[in-house]
Amino acid sequence: MRGRAKPPAAPLPQRAGVDPVRVRLPADPAGTWPTVRDHLLDRFAGAIGSGRVDAMLAEGRFVGADGAVVRADEPYTAGRHLWFHRDFAPERPVPFPVGVIHRDDHLVIADKPHFLATTPRGRHITETLVARLRDTLGLPGLQPAHRLDRLTAGLVLCVVRPGDRGAYQTLFRDRLVRKEYEAVAPYDPELVRPRTVRSRIVKERGVIAAREEPGPVNSESRIELLEHRGALGRYRLLPATGRTHQLRVHMNALGLPLVNDPVYPVVEPDPDREDFGRPLQLLARVLEFTDPVTGEPRRFESGLRLSAWPDR
Repeated sequence: MRGRAKPPAAPLPQRAGVDPVRVRLPADPAGTWPTVRDHLLDRFAGAIGSGRVDAMLAEGRFVGADGAVVRADEPYTAGRHLWFHRDFAPERPVPFPVGVIHRDDHLVIADKPHFLATTPRGRHITETLVARLRDTLGLPGLQPAHRLDRLTAGLVLCVVRPGDRGAYQTLFRDRLVRKEYEAVAPYDPELVRPRTVRSRIVKERGVIAAREEPGPVNSESRIELLEHRGALGRYRLLPATGRTHQLRVHMNALGLPLVNDPVYPVVEPDPDREDFGRPLQLLARVLEFTDPVTGEPRRFESGLRLSAWPDR
């Protein structure tokens, strides 16, 4: 079976580090859409209103593969590609900079601050690591090889050229990257450390908190106490797997929920609310691997520090 042809390159540049939206006009054997406008109204009016669709057409916001503006009355042509930039909803700026630990022809190793999402999604579009780096570094093809939770700070590996992404993603998939995290949580002198926690973690779509349940083990974390000050401890966390919220779930299961965690042990009324003065005390501290492109051994360490454990 012949695969679908690769779509043409976008004729519009990125805006604020975000790609334009591509629309492929589907088959229309019944002749439902005489004009391009008819289809765009059917497709988008329910989400943004017919008036906004008409306004975008009038403003020349939709373009074809040749970059020419699409007129509302153009005849509908199945298989045609159109592009446009979405309207960005207002986003609360994350008031912390993105650090760049390393940059070369293949990689950008970013030091992501707390509260910044890794990739554009949902209500976080321009206030994301990828959008910021593409815009500030002038690297429109930049893509992350893995994800870091929005509330977690620390190292994210990004590829400069999209063609290299698969090689680095394979490292993470095959668990060939040594990841080391740091966390601040309660100190329990009765708890034996270091220890390895293994359990089955389930995360349902649309449910904020993951949970542990009986069944085949799918997650593993090693937990080591580095030091303690009074009621708090500083921990090294070494995940062998990468389940959603894994480290937070495992620490909570030990009775050591991370400081400022809005989900574990209890989901706060508005866990997505940005309280920039209370960041989750979890940091992706180290990434270590053999580079699949150059063959070099690589080790990177975050320059960030957890606010609940200031240097003395």
